[in-house]
Amino acid sequence: MIRPGPRNLITDVDGITVGNAEDPRAITGVTVVLPEEGAMAGVDVRGAAPGTRETDLLDPSCMVDRIDAVCLSGGSVHGLQAGDAVVAWLTARDRGFALGPWRLPIVPGAIIFDLNCGGDKDWGEEPPYRRLARQACDVAGTDFALGNAGAGMGACAGRLKGGLGSASAVGDDGLQVAALAVANPVGATVMPGGGTFWAWALEQDGELGGQLPPTRPAGGEGEIPVESRIGGNTTLAVVATNATLDNAQARRLATMAHDGMARAIRPVHTPFDGDTIFALSTARRPLPEPAGMAIARIGSLAADCLSRAIARAVFEAEAIPGFPAYRECHTAAFADGGKTR
Repeated sequence: MIRPGPRNLITDVDGITVGNAEDPRAITGVTVVLPEEGAMAGVDVRGAAPGTRETDLLDPSCMVDRIDAVCLSGGSVHGLQAGDAVVAWLTARDRGFALGPWRLPIVPGAIIFDLNCGGDKDWGEEPPYRRLARQACDVAGTDFALGNAGAGMGACAGRLKGGLGSASAVGDDGLQVAALAVANPVGATVMPGGGTFWAWALEQDGELGGQLPPTRPAGGEGEIPVESRIGGNTTLAVVATNATLDNAQARRLATMAHDGMARAIRPVHTPFDGDTIFALSTARRPLPEPAGMAIARIGSLAADCLSRAIARAVFEAEAIPGFPAYRECHTAAFADGGKTR
Protein backbone atom coordinates (compact mmCIF):
# COMPACT_ATOMS: atom_id res chain seq x y z
CA MET A 1 0.00 0.00 0.00
CA ILE A 2 1.25 3.48 -0.91
CA ARG A 3 0.37 6.49 1.24
CA PRO A 4 1.86 9.91 2.13
CA GLY A 5 4.72 9.81 4.60
CA PRO A 6 4.42 11.21 8.14
CA ARG A 7 5.35 14.75 7.08
CA ASN A 8 4.15 14.58 3.46
CA LEU A 9 7.43 16.28 2.57
CA ILE A 10 10.53 15.30 0.62
CA THR A 11 12.21 14.74 3.99
CA ASP A 12 10.13 11.57 4.36
CA VAL A 13 12.94 10.09 2.27
CA ASP A 14 15.57 9.00 4.79
CA GLY A 15 18.71 11.12 4.58
CA ILE A 16 17.15 14.24 3.02
CA THR A 17 17.05 17.59 4.80
CA VAL A 18 15.81 20.95 3.49
CA GLY A 19 16.51 24.53 4.50
CA ASN A 20 14.67 27.71 3.46
CA ALA A 21 15.54 31.37 3.80
CA GLU A 22 13.62 34.41 2.55
CA ASP A 23 14.05 38.14 2.13
CA PRO A 24 10.48 39.47 2.56
CA ARG A 25 11.50 42.99 1.58
CA ALA A 26 12.88 41.81 -1.76
CA ILE A 27 10.22 39.06 -2.09
CA THR A 28 12.74 36.37 -2.95
CA GLY A 29 14.46 33.43 -1.34
CA VAL A 30 16.59 30.30 -1.48
CA THR A 31 15.89 26.61 -0.84
CA VAL A 32 18.72 24.13 -0.24
CA VAL A 33 18.23 20.36 -0.34
CA LEU A 34 20.98 18.80 1.76
CA PRO A 35 21.38 15.02 1.69
CA GLU A 36 23.00 14.08 4.98
CA GLU A 37 25.54 11.76 3.34
CA GLY A 38 25.42 13.03 -0.24
CA ALA A 39 23.31 11.39 -2.91
CA MET A 40 23.51 9.81 -6.33
CA ALA A 41 21.95 12.30 -8.73
CA GLY A 42 20.59 12.87 -12.20
CA VAL A 43 18.95 15.82 -13.93
CA ASP A 44 16.62 16.48 -16.84
CA VAL A 45 16.09 20.00 -18.23
CA ARG A 46 13.02 20.46 -20.41
CA GLY A 47 12.30 24.19 -20.35
CA ALA A 48 13.62 26.44 -23.12
CA ALA A 49 14.89 29.18 -20.78
CA PRO A 50 16.87 27.43 -18.03
CA GLY A 51 19.28 28.99 -15.58
CA THR A 52 21.41 26.25 -14.04
CA ARG A 53 24.80 25.34 -12.56
CA GLU A 54 26.71 22.03 -12.56
CA THR A 55 24.05 20.15 -14.52
CA ASP A 56 26.47 18.89 -17.19
CA LEU A 57 28.41 17.19 -14.42
CA LEU A 58 25.46 14.87 -13.82
CA ASP A 59 25.54 13.36 -17.30
CA PRO A 60 26.02 9.59 -16.89
CA SER A 61 29.17 9.78 -19.02
CA CYS A 62 30.88 12.20 -16.62
CA MET A 63 33.19 11.40 -13.70
CA VAL A 64 31.15 12.80 -10.80
CA ASP A 65 27.80 11.19 -10.06
CA ARG A 66 27.19 12.08 -6.40
CA ILE A 67 26.18 15.50 -5.17
CA ASP A 68 26.37 17.19 -1.78
CA ALA A 69 23.43 19.60 -2.15
CA VAL A 70 20.96 21.07 -4.60
CA CYS A 71 20.46 24.84 -4.47
CA LEU A 72 17.24 26.39 -5.80
CA SER A 73 16.99 30.16 -5.83
CA GLY A 74 15.01 33.15 -6.93
CA GLY A 75 16.70 36.14 -8.51
CA SER A 76 17.29 34.90 -12.04
CA VAL A 77 21.02 35.15 -12.90
CA HIS A 78 21.74 36.86 -9.57
CA GLY A 79 20.47 33.79 -7.74
CA LEU A 80 23.09 31.49 -9.26
CA GLN A 81 25.60 32.87 -6.77
CA ALA A 82 23.65 31.15 -3.98
CA GLY A 83 25.35 27.91 -4.97
CA ASP A 84 28.76 29.44 -4.20
CA ALA A 85 27.70 30.03 -0.60
CA VAL A 86 26.48 26.44 -0.27
CA VAL A 87 29.87 25.24 -1.56
CA ALA A 88 31.63 27.39 1.05
CA TRP A 89 29.32 26.14 3.83
CA LEU A 90 30.01 22.51 2.91
CA THR A 91 33.76 23.10 2.55
CA ALA A 92 33.90 24.48 6.08
CA ARG A 93 32.39 21.17 7.24
CA ASP A 94 34.80 19.01 5.22
CA ARG A 95 32.10 17.69 2.93
CA GLY A 96 32.54 17.08 -0.76
CA PHE A 97 34.12 15.03 -3.52
CA ALA A 98 37.56 13.78 -2.43
CA LEU A 99 40.36 14.66 -4.85
CA GLY A 100 43.77 14.20 -3.25
CA PRO A 101 43.87 16.35 -0.11
CA TRP A 102 40.95 18.44 -1.30
CA ARG A 103 37.23 18.25 -0.60
CA LEU A 104 35.22 19.66 -3.48
CA PRO A 105 31.49 20.06 -2.72
CA ILE A 106 29.29 19.31 -5.73
CA VAL A 107 26.27 21.64 -5.69
CA PRO A 108 24.12 21.67 -8.82
CA GLY A 109 21.33 24.20 -8.83
CA ALA A 110 18.83 26.23 -10.78
CA ILE A 111 17.04 29.56 -10.55
CA ILE A 112 13.61 31.02 -11.18
CA PHE A 113 12.84 34.47 -12.53
CA ASP A 114 11.05 36.36 -9.76
CA LEU A 115 12.29 39.90 -10.48
CA ASN A 116 8.83 41.04 -11.65
CA CYS A 117 7.01 39.91 -8.50
CA GLY A 118 7.55 43.20 -6.68
CA GLY A 119 9.70 43.93 -3.66
CA ASP A 120 12.84 46.02 -3.35
CA LYS A 121 15.37 44.60 -5.79
CA ASP A 122 17.67 47.63 -5.61
CA TRP A 123 20.48 45.64 -4.00
CA GLY A 124 23.40 47.23 -5.83
CA GLU A 125 26.52 45.06 -6.12
CA GLU A 126 25.56 42.59 -3.41
CA PRO A 127 22.34 40.64 -4.03
CA PRO A 128 21.08 38.75 -0.97
CA TYR A 129 21.47 35.22 -2.34
CA ARG A 130 24.77 34.23 -0.73
CA ARG A 131 23.45 35.35 2.64
CA LEU A 132 20.16 33.55 2.13
CA ALA A 133 21.91 30.35 1.03
CA ARG A 134 24.03 30.30 4.19
CA GLN A 135 20.94 30.85 6.30
CA ALA A 136 19.13 28.04 4.50
CA CYS A 137 22.01 25.63 5.14
CA ASP A 138 22.14 26.61 8.82
CA VAL A 139 18.44 25.77 9.39
CA ALA A 140 18.21 22.66 7.21
CA GLY A 141 16.20 19.88 8.81
CA THR A 142 13.30 17.52 8.28
CA ASP A 143 10.53 20.09 8.84
CA PHE A 144 10.14 23.15 6.65
CA ALA A 145 7.46 25.59 5.50
CA LEU A 146 5.59 25.55 2.20
CA GLY A 147 4.03 28.31 0.12
CA ASN A 148 5.84 31.66 0.44
CA ALA A 149 8.99 29.94 1.66
CA GLY A 150 12.52 29.63 0.37
CA ALA A 151 12.80 29.88 -3.40
CA GLY A 152 9.01 29.94 -3.53
CA MET A 153 8.85 33.33 -1.82
CA GLY A 154 8.63 35.25 -5.11
CA ALA A 155 7.19 32.50 -7.29
CA CYS A 156 4.03 33.15 -9.30
CA ALA A 157 1.93 30.58 -11.14
CA GLY A 158 0.27 32.27 -14.09
CA ARG A 159 -1.97 34.91 -12.52
CA LEU A 160 -1.86 33.30 -9.06
CA LYS A 161 0.80 33.37 -6.36
CA GLY A 162 3.04 30.33 -6.70
CA GLY A 163 5.36 28.94 -4.10
CA LEU A 164 7.19 25.98 -2.60
CA GLY A 165 5.45 22.63 -2.39
CA SER A 166 6.27 19.08 -1.42
CA ALA A 167 4.63 15.66 -1.22
CA SER A 168 5.67 12.09 -0.46
CA ALA A 169 4.66 8.47 -0.95
CA VAL A 170 5.84 5.56 1.18
CA GLY A 171 5.14 1.86 0.78
CA ASP A 172 4.63 -0.95 3.25
CA ASP A 173 7.78 -2.49 1.77
CA GLY A 174 9.90 0.46 2.96
CA LEU A 175 10.13 2.26 -0.37
CA GLN A 176 10.18 6.05 -0.03
CA VAL A 177 9.61 8.48 -2.91
CA ALA A 178 8.98 12.22 -2.66
CA ALA A 179 9.15 15.53 -4.49
CA LEU A 180 9.81 19.19 -3.80
CA ALA A 181 8.76 21.88 -6.28
CA VAL A 182 9.20 25.61 -6.79
CA ALA A 183 6.10 26.41 -8.82
CA ASN A 184 6.64 29.50 -10.97
CA PRO A 185 5.18 28.44 -14.34
CA VAL A 186 3.97 30.58 -17.20
CA GLY A 187 1.10 28.11 -17.56
CA ALA A 188 -1.87 27.52 -15.28
CA THR A 189 -2.09 25.06 -12.39
CA VAL A 190 -5.90 25.30 -12.28
CA MET A 191 -8.39 24.25 -14.92
CA PRO A 192 -10.02 27.02 -16.99
CA GLY A 193 -13.50 28.07 -16.00
CA GLY A 194 -13.09 27.09 -12.36
CA GLY A 195 -10.60 26.61 -9.57
CA THR A 196 -9.97 22.88 -9.68
CA PHE A 197 -6.30 21.99 -9.86
CA TRP A 198 -5.15 20.04 -12.89
CA ALA A 199 -3.65 17.67 -10.32
CA TRP A 200 -6.89 17.34 -8.35
CA ALA A 201 -7.37 13.59 -8.90
CA LEU A 202 -4.02 12.82 -7.25
CA GLU A 203 -4.79 14.57 -3.95
CA GLN A 204 -4.00 12.59 -0.79
CA ASP A 205 -5.46 13.07 2.68
CA GLY A 206 -6.99 16.50 1.98
CA GLU A 207 -3.63 18.12 1.21
CA LEU A 208 -5.36 20.41 -1.33
CA GLY A 209 -8.34 21.24 0.85
CA GLY A 210 -10.45 18.36 -0.45
CA GLN A 211 -10.62 19.13 -4.17
CA LEU A 212 -14.07 18.88 -5.73
CA PRO A 213 -14.38 17.32 -9.20
CA PRO A 214 -14.30 19.82 -12.07
CA THR A 215 -17.62 21.15 -13.24
CA ARG A 216 -16.66 21.13 -16.92
CA PRO A 217 -14.65 18.78 -19.13
CA ALA A 218 -10.89 19.20 -19.13
CA GLY A 219 -9.05 20.06 -22.30
CA GLY A 220 -8.90 22.91 -24.72
CA GLU A 221 -6.03 25.24 -25.45
CA GLY A 222 -3.87 26.13 -22.48
CA GLU A 223 -4.08 29.79 -21.51
CA ILE A 224 -0.88 31.80 -21.15
CA PRO A 225 -1.48 35.05 -19.27
CA VAL A 226 -0.09 37.93 -21.30
CA GLU A 227 1.66 39.41 -18.27
CA SER A 228 3.60 36.20 -17.71
CA ARG A 229 5.16 36.37 -21.15
CA ILE A 230 6.73 39.73 -20.33
CA GLY A 231 9.18 38.19 -17.90
CA GLY A 232 10.47 34.71 -17.30
CA ASN A 233 9.06 31.68 -15.61
CA THR A 234 10.24 28.28 -14.50
CA THR A 235 9.21 25.34 -12.36
CA LEU A 236 12.04 23.64 -10.51
CA ALA A 237 11.85 20.29 -8.75
CA VAL A 238 13.80 17.74 -6.80
CA VAL A 239 12.52 14.17 -6.62
CA ALA A 240 14.12 11.70 -4.25
CA THR A 241 14.02 8.05 -3.23
CA ASN A 242 15.71 5.86 -0.64
CA ALA A 243 16.18 3.12 -3.26
CA THR A 244 19.73 2.59 -4.52
CA LEU A 245 20.10 4.03 -8.03
CA ASP A 246 23.09 4.59 -10.25
CA ASN A 247 23.57 7.82 -12.18
CA ALA A 248 21.77 6.65 -15.32
CA GLN A 249 18.83 5.34 -13.29
CA ALA A 250 18.62 8.65 -11.42
CA ARG A 251 18.44 10.47 -14.73
CA ARG A 252 15.64 8.16 -15.86
CA LEU A 253 13.82 9.01 -12.63
CA ALA A 254 14.10 12.72 -13.41
CA THR A 255 12.85 12.10 -16.93
CA MET A 256 9.80 10.17 -15.76
CA ALA A 257 9.05 12.81 -13.12
CA HIS A 258 8.55 15.42 -15.84
CA ASP A 259 5.24 13.70 -16.60
CA GLY A 260 4.09 14.86 -13.18
CA MET A 261 4.92 18.43 -14.13
CA ALA A 262 2.91 18.04 -17.34
CA ARG A 263 -0.10 16.74 -15.39
CA ALA A 264 -0.06 19.71 -13.01
CA ILE A 265 0.68 22.63 -15.37
CA ARG A 266 -0.77 23.57 -18.77
CA PRO A 267 1.00 24.52 -20.95
CA VAL A 268 4.36 23.32 -19.65
CA HIS A 269 7.97 23.39 -20.92
CA THR A 270 7.23 26.54 -22.91
CA PRO A 271 9.78 28.91 -24.51
CA PHE A 272 9.38 31.08 -21.39
CA ASP A 273 10.10 28.36 -18.79
CA GLY A 274 13.36 26.81 -17.62
CA ASP A 275 11.77 23.67 -16.19
CA THR A 276 14.39 21.50 -14.49
CA ILE A 277 14.15 18.35 -12.35
CA PHE A 278 16.91 16.90 -10.20
CA ALA A 279 16.60 13.30 -9.01
CA LEU A 280 18.36 12.04 -5.87
CA SER A 281 18.97 8.58 -4.44
CA THR A 282 20.04 8.31 -0.80
CA ALA A 283 20.68 4.56 -1.29
CA ARG A 284 19.25 3.52 2.07
CA ARG A 285 17.67 0.34 0.66
CA PRO A 286 18.48 -1.98 -2.26
CA LEU A 287 16.73 -1.50 -5.55
CA PRO A 288 14.21 -4.34 -5.88
CA GLU A 289 14.58 -6.85 -8.70
CA PRO A 290 13.94 -6.76 -11.56
CA ALA A 291 15.56 -3.34 -11.71
CA GLY A 292 13.64 -2.14 -14.77
CA MET A 293 10.27 -2.77 -13.15
CA ALA A 294 11.42 -1.11 -9.94
CA ILE A 295 12.56 2.03 -11.80
CA ALA A 296 9.22 2.14 -13.61
CA ARG A 297 7.37 2.00 -10.28
CA ILE A 298 9.58 4.61 -8.60
CA GLY A 299 9.34 6.93 -11.59
CA SER A 300 5.56 6.68 -11.63
CA LEU A 301 5.36 7.48 -7.92
CA ALA A 302 7.78 10.40 -8.35
CA ALA A 303 5.66 11.87 -11.14
CA ASP A 304 2.53 11.66 -8.97
CA CYS A 305 4.35 13.21 -6.00
CA LEU A 306 5.56 16.06 -8.21
CA SER A 307 2.05 16.80 -9.48
CA ARG A 308 0.85 16.97 -5.88
CA ALA A 309 3.82 19.09 -4.81
CA ILE A 310 3.17 21.66 -7.54
CA ALA A 311 -0.49 21.95 -6.57
CA ARG A 312 0.44 22.18 -2.88
CA ALA A 313 2.87 24.99 -3.69
CA VAL A 314 0.02 27.08 -5.10
CA PHE A 315 -2.53 25.94 -2.50
CA GLU A 316 -0.25 26.93 0.41
CA ALA A 317 0.87 30.28 -1.04
CA GLU A 318 -0.12 33.63 0.43
CA ALA A 319 -1.03 36.64 -1.72
CA ILE A 320 1.44 39.36 -2.63
CA PRO A 321 0.55 42.62 -4.43
CA GLY A 322 -0.59 41.78 -7.94
CA PHE A 323 -0.77 38.02 -7.39
CA PRO A 324 -3.72 36.71 -5.34
CA ALA A 325 -3.66 33.50 -3.34
CA TYR A 326 -5.44 30.44 -4.69
CA ARG A 327 -7.40 29.98 -1.47
CA GLU A 328 -8.79 33.50 -1.80
CA CYS A 329 -9.86 33.12 -5.43
CA HIS A 330 -11.22 29.59 -5.59
CA THR A 331 -12.92 28.69 -2.32
CA ALA A 332 -15.70 26.89 -4.21
CA ALA A 333 -13.20 24.43 -5.73
CA PHE A 334 -12.38 22.57 -2.53
CA ALA A 335 -14.50 21.10 0.19
CA ASP A 336 -13.25 22.92 3.27
CA GLY A 337 -13.30 26.38 1.65
CA GLY A 338 -9.89 27.21 3.06
CA LYS A 339 -10.80 26.54 6.70
CA THR A 340 -8.02 23.98 7.20
CA ARG A 341 -4.54 23.61 5.72
